[in-house]
Amino acid sequence: MTSSPEPIAGAAKGAPLAGVRVLDLTRLLPGPLGAMHLADLGADVIKIEDTGAGDYASPSVRALVNRNKRAIRIDLKHAQGVATLLRLCREADVLVEGFRPGVMQRLGVGYEAVAAANPRIVYCSISGFGQTGPLSGTPGHDLNYAALAGVADQIGNAAGPALSNLPVADLLGGTMTAVAGILAALFDAARSGRGRHVDIAMADGVLAHAVLPLAGLHQHGEVPRIGHSALTGALACYGYYRTADGRQLAVGALEPKFWHDLCRLLERPDLAPLHRSGDAATEERLRAELAAIFGARPLAHWRSLFHDGTGCVTPVLRIDETLAHPHFRARGMRVAADDAAPPQLGCPIKMTGFEPSVPRAAPRAGEHTDEILRQAGLDASAVAALRAAGAID
Repeated sequence: MTSSPEPIAGAAKGAPLAGVRVLDLTRLLPGPLGAMHLADLGADVIKIEDTGAGDYASPSVRALVNRNKRAIRIDLKHAQGVATLLRLCREADVLVEGFRPGVMQRLGVGYEAVAAANPRIVYCSISGFGQTGPLSGTPGHDLNYAALAGVADQIGNAAGPALSNLPVADLLGGTMTAVAGILAALFDAARSGRGRHVDIAMADGVLAHAVLPLAGLHQHGEVPRIGHSALTGALACYGYYRTADGRQLAVGALEPKFWHDLCRLLERPDLAPLHRSGDAATEERLRAELAAIFGARPLAHWRSLFHDGTGCVTPVLRIDETLAHPHFRARGMRVAADDAAPPQLGCPIKMTGFEPSVPRAAPRAGEHTDEILRQAGLDASAVAALRAAGAID
């Protein structure tokens, strides 16, 4: 693995990925967030954008998924731009791209070309349906990948599939699966000296985690119908309930001990025998009972009554409330560059000997172009010539 010629300002002491250089050519959400996880763990992540629109994520999203990175703008439709990227690849450990299959090859920076410049590089491609297969060139979004993977069919309730502002195919299938693949290939490259092409399909990634629907198919011979399985509405003891002030409670009393605790705190011992009755009509009556109980008092009352999570009852918080919660603050899940900066989500990976540093703000497009090319061995006149030719910005 490489060591940066110049230490990255603000790099955390003991960072497990210190000395790893990542070239991030991705846009929008799955790839940038995955590369940011690597940056949070100490990697020197260089965000590479084209000289046109670049990463067209909204400013607020861009700020949240590109911290701790440096930025350069390169025109990969320009021969000198391609040569510049290949030059950067020679000293990099990882390249991540999220274009449609075939685009990088047409630009002259596909895996074969990059591996020829640096055989030990880990080259990760993130796409909707992967680099192979009959759907490899098919466009889509999160709900399309989840739909074809049989996962959207299992998210929601009896009314049907539910849309989510947490795109599971993008994040579980794309972001986290890519991070796992990159780290596995990086570990092997350190031993063997040879990199790999890591092919991540968001549809594959979310399908690979559809364990409970497949278990239902194995057990019952059919896929559980949405709204009729334990986690999608069949049980009164597992679901959301509206409070008197229009907020929501999450009730997850699946086990008898939690259900009995809940009934005790509600002073309704008569409900205890009805737990997981197996009878749809009984579950419906029980659900109506709970709805009436929880709907009679505001959220603050229930937060106080179930303050320690007894009965597996918790409030449904908004993200601003979550970031103010003492637990998540204690866990370092609310971070900011300074007191005046908008809060960001902290690194979810905790380990001994490493404490994430105060985050550096997401870079402006091309903010570090001269610095990065200087580190790559180009002098000021060479950088000026590339800029004059339109290969960089």
